[in-house]
Amino acid sequence: MGVIITNGRKILMAHNPNEKRRFYYSVGGRVKFGESLTEAVKRELKEETGIDCEVDRFACLHENFFTDDDGVPFHEISCFFTVKPNEQLLRLADGSLTDDGPGGEYLEWIDLDNSEDVTLYPDFFRTVDFEKDTAFRHFISRDE
Repeated sequence: MGVIITNGRKILMAHNPNEKRRFYYSVGGRVKFGESLTEAVKRELKEETGIDCEVDRFACLHENFFTDDDGVPFHEISCFFTVKPNEQLLRLADGSLTDDGPGGEYLEWIDLDNSEDVTLYPDFFRTVDFEKDTAFRHFISRDE
């Protein structure tokens, strides 16, 4: 489950400098047993940013076919939700350490109009303006 947090053409993403490759990914995580998707969105957002926000909508479903660094093939299915960011969330500074992500995980606002040299997962964040385009989307990605 992922959270889409935008401010105009900027999107809040996380990255872990301890990874071999430099890449950015959405705030989010796993859904706990017995937890609804919207409950998970609120919990993950609070855990990673320390901020409470209202869930806006179920924005898209992403099917991702990839092989991990150990050669194991995966079919990952992720649900992405937009939230109604408040002033506290929009003022989060680049380089903020997440409150409860993997060790050493930092948050950064990525300018989507100037991100050609930045690796984003998922990549569809570059092509859809989730603030203006409210149609539900289904994306399929395949590493090849």
